[in-house]
Amino acid sequence: MNAVEIESAVSDLAAQPFDAAEFPYAFLAAFGNKETTLKRLRTGNNNASDVPGGVLLRNNIHIAVCDAGIVGNMLRTLRDSSATTKAKAKFILATDGQTLEAEELVSGETIACAFEDFPNHFGFLLQLAGISTIKEIKDNPIDVRATGRLNKLYVELLRENPDWAKEDRRSDMNHFMARLVFCFFAEDTDIFNGKGLFTQTVDQMSANDGSNTHQVLSEIFRAMNIKVSERANSDLRLPNWANGFPYVNGGLFSGSTEVPRFTRMARTYLMHAGALSWREINPDIFGSMIQAVADDDERGALGMHYTSVPNILKVLNPLFLDDLRAALADADDNERKLLNLRKRMARIRVFDPACGSGNFLVIAYKQMREIEAEINRRRDELHLRSEIPLTNFRGIELRDFPAEIARLALIIAEFQCDVLYRGQKDALAEFLPLNAQNWIICGNALRLDWLSICPPTGTGVKVVADDLFLTPLDQKEIDFANEGGETYICGNPPYLGSTWQSAEQKDDLRAIFDHRCKSWKSLDYVSGWFMKAADYGQRTPCTSAFVSTNSICQGQQVPILWPLVFASGHDIAFAHTSFKWNNLASHNAGVTVAVVAIGNPAPKVRRLFAMNEVGETVIKDVPYINAYLVPGANVVVGKATRPLSGLSEMSFGNKPVDGGNLLLSRDELAALRLTPQQKDRFVRRIFGSAEFIRGLERYCLWIEDAALKEALVVEGIAQRIERVRSMRLASSDKSARDMAVRAHQMREMNIAENLIITVPRTSSEARPYLPTGVIDSRSTVTSEAFALFDAPLWNMALIASRLHLIWIATVCGKLETRYRYSNTLGWNTFPVPLLTEQNKADLTRCAEDILLAREAHFPGTIADLYDPETMPDNLRHAHERNDEVLERIYIGRRFKNDTERLEKLFELYTKMTAADKAKSAAKATRGRKKTV
Repeated sequence: MNAVEIESAVSDLAAQPFDAAEFPYAFLAAFGNKETTLKRLRTGNNNASDVPGGVLLRNNIHIAVCDAGIVGNMLRTLRDSSATTKAKAKFILATDGQTLEAEELVSGETIACAFEDFPNHFGFLLQLAGISTIKEIKDNPIDVRATGRLNKLYVELLRENPDWAKEDRRSDMNHFMARLVFCFFAEDTDIFNGKGLFTQTVDQMSANDGSNTHQVLSEIFRAMNIKVSERANSDLRLPNWANGFPYVNGGLFSGSTEVPRFTRMARTYLMHAGALSWREINPDIFGSMIQAVADDDERGALGMHYTSVPNILKVLNPLFLDDLRAALADADDNERKLLNLRKRMARIRVFDPACGSGNFLVIAYKQMREIEAEINRRRDELHLRSEIPLTNFRGIELRDFPAEIARLALIIAEFQCDVLYRGQKDALAEFLPLNAQNWIICGNALRLDWLSICPPTGTGVKVVADDLFLTPLDQKEIDFANEGGETYICGNPPYLGSTWQSAEQKDDLRAIFDHRCKSWKSLDYVSGWFMKAADYGQRTPCTSAFVSTNSICQGQQVPILWPLVFASGHDIAFAHTSFKWNNLASHNAGVTVAVVAIGNPAPKVRRLFAMNEVGETVIKDVPYINAYLVPGANVVVGKATRPLSGLSEMSFGNKPVDGGNLLLSRDELAALRLTPQQKDRFVRRIFGSAEFIRGLERYCLWIEDAALKEALVVEGIAQRIERVRSMRLASSDKSARDMAVRAHQMREMNIAENLIITVPRTSSEARPYLPTGVIDSRSTVTSEAFALFDAPLWNMALIASRLHLIWIATVCGKLETRYRYSNTLGWNTFPVPLLTEQNKADLTRCAEDILLAREAHFPGTIADLYDPETMPDNLRHAHERNDEVLERIYIGRRFKNDTERLEKLFELYTKMTAADKAKSAAKATRGRKKTV
């Protein structure tokens, strides 16, 4: 269940007659527990409670219903219960049907309320459903409740009005919903003259069965599009009951006043929504959740789209808010400095070219209003109207409904800030009519000209406007230049790796990158926003900061994207290394992201933010940040055909190209009925990623040319070879067809004389070290693994190190979230200092100790032994010793953290590649001299 569904279920439970015996089970059902779980609790099989009448769900909650008036005592009993502790309950809850009290045991936070009011606290209990508790939702659940009410109404209206669900009418439906949101907010904040005016009017003037509700709403909407002074006109005459609504303008109520038809249930949902207190709505939260109401694909995750303010401030604070706060602190009570800062803020433009429902813009606006209010307080000018115009907060959004909600969210945010900082009277006096200027554009951000939407300082753009809420696709209406102002671009664009991009999205990237480079097809979709921002920054100074998948700062995407960005004159201004961009999803689900800011010019001191082991943010001031989000110059790691550090050559394993016929499972091998001599002569054990990590048994036919005639005597082998020949001949690949003449062999036939050091191509990111090890010369590897044939064992010590793991994670990137190893990009580029013979001997001993530690746990597999929760102590110690020996070779001590490790590795890589380039240049010069 999602947060909205839980809120609805809890509200239904509170509205029912209280049943003491049934309440604990109904409560658990409201938070998504399955009937099978409840059945086991009812029978007592899983109920670990030691309190009479109590119900205890392990790792969840201990509930008890008690006699009237002793709820507080019962909560203490639950807290002191040994069963509560033993079952690791997160919450305790007691109720007598009149009052309810609950406590979160880790934090000690409690709630106490009348029983019928406990749905107002459902956010406090969301963790019971595995949903992250976000402070804004816990403290003020109105946003989730409003989303749920509107969703029910939306679904019911589309059921009754299927034509409104069609593509050509969906925008009308969405516009209707935006009108409702405004009306609900306006009637609870005195924008309408009389609290509850809208809901009460609909309730009084429409039939209970909903049959004329659409007509009543249409007249109300029409009223708000007619100036009061014009209402006496006979052609525009309104019914008396509609005359009480003010003139709103701003395009919100212009155009068609058609309303979908209502059923009795739809009218009921409308009344339920109106009964909420919309005064407390948070536009930055509500907007981001309500956009799912109008999106069929997202409605299943309804209420999950809220991103916490702290996460958004990871972008906005270092982008410009920290600087404004520093300027405020520097100004102190100096009136001239305060005035200059206020004027500066009035010219700041915040532009989100993937704005969704406006989270970033709303939060930026509210934060700036807070700073402005403090300036006015220090200057004793609290009465002044804000000088920060909404039109300085600009956005682009592909879909029309989120774009409308973004505009509405900013309007609501402006009104709430006016009430907070100037008072209700002044806020109301200046709120209506709405301004028709449009500052949120509906269109494809990667196809639009950003300069026309947010023009450079000193230029102006004037395009004929429609109105605020009925902007056609790609319509732009910006008619002010903002002379001398600053521009900050920010947002959370869609990520989408290359595999998941639609044909249209591929075309978007093609239009941006095709004339710049030919390898752009590997880029994530978010790369388009970085490149557009870099192009924008070549025309006017600005800083742009985007939330992005961290994959654009790893692996093959770095040498494609970042040289183009750097070539535009931009550098990385600040960055926040990988963290979870969480929302309200179950189990706090979130994608791993980074925040990357580019500036032209970038500041002299760049700030690098990172999360330490205990979840605290650590800030480091550095002179440069490279494309891998490591302190250092703009170095880009490219593929190398040979190891830069004099390491052994690493090659791909053997690629079968066999249609599955040269590879054998244990059963398939047994079915060949080979003699021991034949098995020894024609078969080898073979390892790929899965075989090496999980200990799976797999074999292959390994037939030297001289043994082919003998092998063909075995009917099963002959049949398999013939199938390989047929498969290769039928291939569209010429190289595969050419291999048909040696159908008894794989494409490569690499084997060792003594041993093979191997490392799988793909492995889990959960392991503390990369899987690597040694296999004997009677075995071989597939192309799903890399191999160092007959290499010195100290090479394995390098691969098994923490240093190498973070290098691979950084420069090779990942497949989904798993490590994707590369010999040319990861091994050949790995910077290693010049090793003495003693260094090599020490590392050899470390590799041997790791192998011996594993052997002590035979038959444990790599997957078993490297589970981070159960890794054996002797194996962990062997790796720690290996890390210590290797890291002392680099800097004479252990590194403090991974950031320090990467700094050293990039420093060495830069030196090594510079030396390589110098050698190549010198060689080329000598060649030219000889030619002369």
